[in-house]
Amino acid sequence: MPLPHIALATLVALIYGVAFVAIRMAVDEWPPLMVTGWRFLLAAIPLVFFIRPPKVHWGYVASYGFVQGVVMFGTAITAIAWGMPGGLASLVAQAQVFFTIGFAAFLFGEKPKAQHYAGALIALLGMVITGWGKVQEAAPLLPFMMMVFAAAAWGVANVISKAARPPDMVSFVVWSCLAAPVPLFIGSMLVEGTAFAWPGFWPSWQAAGAIAFMAWGATAFAFSAWTWLLRTHPAAVVTPFALLIPVFGFAAMALAYDEKLSAMTALGAALVFAGLAVNVFGGRLFRRPGAVDKANP
Repeated sequence: MPLPHIALATLVALIYGVAFVAIRMAVDEWPPLMVTGWRFLLAAIPLVFFIRPPKVHWGYVASYGFVQGVVMFGTAITAIAWGMPGGLASLVAQAQVFFTIGFAAFLFGEKPKAQHYAGALIALLGMVITGWGKVQEAAPLLPFMMMVFAAAAWGVANVISKAARPPDMVSFVVWSCLAAPVPLFIGSMLVEGTAFAWPGFWPSWQAAGAIAFMAWGATAFAFSAWTWLLRTHPAAVVTPFALLIPVFGFAAMALAYDEKLSAMTALGAALVFAGLAVNVFGGRLFRRPGAVDKANP
């Protein structure tokens, strides 16, 4: 991979990691469903006026947008608002890798490899330890479980995308964002009791900037760049950069909010990270003697 492409992949991981700080900044002033609604509204508009509609069935577009925007991000951002540490959230969200593998195996008959099973078991152990650590700390367990559910929803969204097979993924994602704002705003008014039309309810410039960063930086730019990298290089070359997301997430939350982890939570997080690493790089460990790595000849 050329150096500029390496820099771009690293920048995308940095943006995704820092996005968890932006989420925290936004939910400190606005309720989470409201934040999520504005994130996807701004991600869709004005881009839909410049990007052609995707050439796939609109059922796929709507279902992907609803699952990704309402179920996945609505749950994840609410979990952070309810006490889920942002750094840990950036790591637990990557469990979507294992959910995606499992759903694809069940629905499409794809057979996971040895490293996928090993990585999933290690990561599962890490999540159990992290959850037990939350119980021991008398910390709220619900936000952690919500984050795991959000990761599963992300896996469902990935499977929908795989079934849709959109020729232009950027167009597919941008137009799918239109499916999320209305349900999220209605949910916010019903559950959170907010009236987003009140002038006095608008956030500070800091929170507004955080929402704009999530919409245009983390959703529009970062996803488009990541998709372009995956189309340009083998997935085995690009995917390892996703392991930098929780690294940047932990670092950003530590700098911005002095976020720290207990020993038990840190151990669980380390195992989840190890499971992800085995999933990505484990093929070299489980490869039979004499086998050739097609991605890296």
